[in-house]
Amino acid sequence: MIRNYSEFCAELLKAGFSGAIGGKDDGLFGLFRYGWGAEDESALYWHTGDPDTDPWVWRIRVLEERNDIAYSKVFFRKAGYITREWYPYFLAARRNGKTFDEIYAEGTISQYAKRIYKVLQGYGALPLHVIKTFGGFGKEDKSRFDSALTELQMNLFITMCGQQQKISQKGEEYGWASTVFCTVEQFWPPEVIEKSLEITQREAEEAITAQIYKLNPKADGKRLKKFIYA
Repeated sequence: MIRNYSEFCAELLKAGFSGAIGGKDDGLFGLFRYGWGAEDESALYWHTGDPDTDPWVWRIRVLEERNDIAYSKVFFRKAGYITREWYPYFLAARRNGKTFDEIYAEGTISQYAKRIYKVLQGYGALPLHVIKTFGGFGKEDKSRFDSALTELQMNLFITMCGQQQKISQKGEEYGWASTVFCTVEQFWPPEVIEKSLEITQREAEEAITAQIYKLNPKADGKRLKKFIYA
């Protein structure tokens, strides 16, 4: 039973990856579903703001306090965690050694996603509302912007890297904090990217598949490839 933030981090590092805890069962693996997964979540209290027992807070804590866990929309277009140890395998599976421009040239990345990606390449880490402004996205583009943002996360080209409070022209904080994004290359040190280039797509699939069955021998085999390749 995971009772606090430190236990969550310890179990996640053992697993290597997981859908966001408390999320819907995807038939594969989640820290609260299989393996170490406690069915009883009574020790946790969502949306209280308590940094030790509120899983909603943990997603930002891992980004701001650690350098070995990534959190973003990475599984089934939903949020999840991948550790530094396993990130190269997912990179190898989803990028297959190709650059953003190479994949875009193949026609599998949208123009809206390219606009977002180029903004982050040029400016570095930016909060969501600033990305919209710099990318020239208006209110009428909300649906396409949101879809492109998820597309880039699922393909492991950008990732969440924290949050930032909005500041008014008067210098006052207002509204909800805005999620900050950066490119994956900005988030991880070069050796993570370099290691992914040493792993073939097939090797990555085999390694991730073996780890999932280790975590959950009853994992839904039909969903495995979608989980791995997005």
